[in-house]
Amino acid sequence: MPAPPIAPAENPANPIGTLELLYAGTADGVEADLVQRAAIPFEPIAAGQLRIYNPIKLARNAVRLVRGSRQAQQMIHSWRPDVLFVTGGYVCAPVVWAAHRQGVPVLIYLPDITPGMAVQRLARYAERVAVSFPEVAEFFPGKAIVTGYPVRPELTAHSFDKHSARTHFDLDPTLATILVFGGSRGSRSINIALANILPSLLQSAQVIHVSGEVDWEEASGRASELPVEQRTRYRLYPYLHEDMITALVAADLAITRAGASVLGEFPALALPSILVPLPISGQHQYPNARYLADRNAALIVEDANMNAQLLPAITELLDHPMKLAAMSDACAKLARPNAAADIAQTLFDLAAPIRT
Repeated sequence: MPAPPIAPAENPANPIGTLELLYAGTADGVEADLVQRAAIPFEPIAAGQLRIYNPIKLARNAVRLVRGSRQAQQMIHSWRPDVLFVTGGYVCAPVVWAAHRQGVPVLIYLPDITPGMAVQRLARYAERVAVSFPEVAEFFPGKAIVTGYPVRPELTAHSFDKHSARTHFDLDPTLATILVFGGSRGSRSINIALANILPSLLQSAQVIHVSGEVDWEEASGRASELPVEQRTRYRLYPYLHEDMITALVAADLAITRAGASVLGEFPALALPSILVPLPISGQHQYPNARYLADRNAALIVEDANMNAQLLPAITELLDHPMKLAAMSDACAKLARPNAAADIAQTLFDLAAPIRT
């Protein structure tokens, strides 16, 4: 039998004094902008995907990985962190290898239901692996800590209710509100599917749409062609930063991909959803969506079926508010409000022996 997961600590405390942070990521990734907005020092590390079939891209990414390994070695050597916390992405491999070689303890956090090959291989270099769900712990015997999915404190400490959140976006506080977004860079297929049903949808609901930068101009052009009454029910943004939490609070229903964040943020806000797993990331996103759907917290619409199934799925929920309320209640039961504190305590515990 696999070893049981290690119980997370219950009383987070910082035993190491002043806390210093350094975030390592790719220079062209969305994290570079987000980290700078949070006023956290950022260290760019070259990285790239190796599981691709294009030989030219494969060779280019291999060179990046070699360069990134050197950068990571230099970063760890010069900065000397007490502990390394990694959450996925191509940059993790060179940084984890560098930390392991230089004796820096590693905590990996796996948000998804299904661990990828890279995480399973990197786990051998980690002291602990934090996971969101007990079902994932068996992949990391003797190292797993079930913490839940950590969410931003603003999600649970926000000052908005649905009425004031909708007013913030100059929307009708009494009308059903749908939030549509496709992840940090947007989703072309979700944007197209929404465009096809938008005139019908806006007859009975209002929509906050985060299109992504790439599709924003095209979506803006379509919005200008809507009748005046419908335009008052539609709010389009290329990206939302500080207002994203307010948009989540305003919504009765979210339509989005099934990235790992939906497993933490939607339960924290009791937000029902229609999830459209990204086909090329099916090994991660479909199990994420299935986890929520199996617990009556979400519906799944396949990417290829959106044109036929998205509007009926939305209409079914909006026409039956008791069903939508039941999904909200089921979603709320999945929340793990202490996840961030448990992860923080584990990091402090790993760092403490080095500091003493």
